[in-house]
Amino acid sequence: MSPMKVGIIGAGATGLAAAYTLVKAGHEATVYEGDPFVGGQASTFDVGGARLEKGYHHLFTSDRDMVDLIHELGLGPKLAWIESKVGIFHGGKIYNFVSPTDLLRFTPLSPVDRLRMGLAILYLQRYKEWQKLERFTAAEWIRKYAGKGAYDVVWGPLLRGKFGAYYDKVGMPWFWGKIHTRFASRGKGMQKERLGYPMGSFAEVFETLAERIVERGGEVNLSTPVRAITVEEGRATGLEARSAWGSTILRPFDAVLATTPSYVLPRLVSGLPQDYLEKLQGVKYLAAVLMVLVLKEPLSRLYWLNIADRSIPFVGLIEHTNYIESSHYGGKHILYISNYLGEDSPLFHMKDSQLLEEYIPHLKKVNPRFDPSWIEEWYYHRVEAAQPIAGANYSQHIPDHRTPVKGLYLANTTQIYPEDRGTSYSVRMGKRLAGMMMEDLG
Repeated sequence: MSPMKVGIIGAGATGLAAAYTLVKAGHEATVYEGDPFVGGQASTFDVGGARLEKGYHHLFTSDRDMVDLIHELGLGPKLAWIESKVGIFHGGKIYNFVSPTDLLRFTPLSPVDRLRMGLAILYLQRYKEWQKLERFTAAEWIRKYAGKGAYDVVWGPLLRGKFGAYYDKVGMPWFWGKIHTRFASRGKGMQKERLGYPMGSFAEVFETLAERIVERGGEVNLSTPVRAITVEEGRATGLEARSAWGSTILRPFDAVLATTPSYVLPRLVSGLPQDYLEKLQGVKYLAAVLMVLVLKEPLSRLYWLNIADRSIPFVGLIEHTNYIESSHYGGKHILYISNYLGEDSPLFHMKDSQLLEEYIPHLKKVNPRFDPSWIEEWYYHRVEAAQPIAGANYSQHIPDHRTPVKGLYLANTTQIYPEDRGTSYSVRMGKRLAGMMMEDLG
C-alpha cells in the first residue's frame, strides 16, 4: 500500500501528535498553522533568561500520554516532579486545601459539612461509571450529595468564577473528571500532590516534536493559515492555505484533520448536513484570559490558589515560582491571574491596561502587603474558544470525529469529554485520530 497523504490544520498538541503518529507509520503528514509558533498556549516568552509559557502548564501523574511522549523525544531527563502547594481563598483568608487534614481544618464549613464534603470527594474518587452522572449538572449533584454548605462556600463560587453565566449548566462528569485527575497526582494517603514540568518548557517539547515530524519526511508550515478545505463528490481532497508571503497554496490530500474549534469548521467547508452543523454550532465556549505579572516579591506561599470569593473578578492565582524555583527565572517571581470570560462579561472587552487596574485592588485582598510597585513587567494573553461548556447529557451532543464528509476528521477540546482540556488528553486524541485515519484509508 502506498503512503497516504494527510493534511492537518493546527500545530497544537493534537495536530502534532497525529502528524508524528502518521509519519512514524510511514505516511506523509503536512501541518498548517496560522500562528508563527507551535503548541498554542504552550508557546513561550522570555522571563529572566528562561522560557515561560503564555498559559500556565503542568502535568498530573495520570497524564501518561504526554509523559511517555516527553520520554520518547529524549526529554525525559528534563521532566521534574515537584510537590505542589494548593489553597483556597475565602472570607479574606488563605487556607491550605490539599490533604484530608486541610479539609478538617477548613473552618468556613461546619464540622458536619466538612465531613460530608470529604465523603463526597472520596466517593467520586472511587466512582468509575461517570455515564450515570450525566443527567446531573455539577451544581445539582454537589448540592444534593456534598451539601448546601460545601456548594455555597467552595464549589459554587468556583463554578461561577470558572464558567460565569454557565455555572449552573456544566454537567457533573466535568466535576467528576476534575476530582479523578487531581487525586491521581496525590501520594499515598492523599497527603501530597506532585506535578510534572519539563524544565526546558512545554514549548521545547512541541518544538522537538515538530522537528521529529520533519526529520521523518513530514512538514510543519507556520504562519500559514488554511482558508478552505476542498471537497469533490462528497470527499475531502485537499486544502487551500495562504503562505507567509501571501501566496495561495493548493495541496491535494487523501485525508484532512481539522483541530480547529467546532464553530470554525463550517467556515472552511460547505455543505455539512444540518444535524452535524447543529452539534458544531451548539457548543458554547469561554475565552481564557491571562495576566502574567513579574513581581519583585512573592504574593503568597502557594502555587495554586482557588478564589472562592465572587467579589474578586478572577478565578485563580497561579504563582509559578512557588512551584518552579524563582532562580530558574533570574530571581523573578511570576504570577498568572487566571480568568475564563464570555463576551457578556465587561472584563472581556477591557484593554489589557484597564484589566490590570481592575485586578490590582483585589490582589491586596489576598496579600494586604501587595503594592503595585512590586510589578516589574506584565503581559496579557487571551485564547479564544479555550473552555467548552459541557452540559448535562453532553455525550449525546458531541460531534463525531468522522465528519459527514468522507476523509474529513475533526478533533478538538469539545470531544475530549468526560475529561477537560489538557495537553495529555490532546496528545492521546491526536494519536487516536491518526489510527482512525489509517484504519479508514488502509
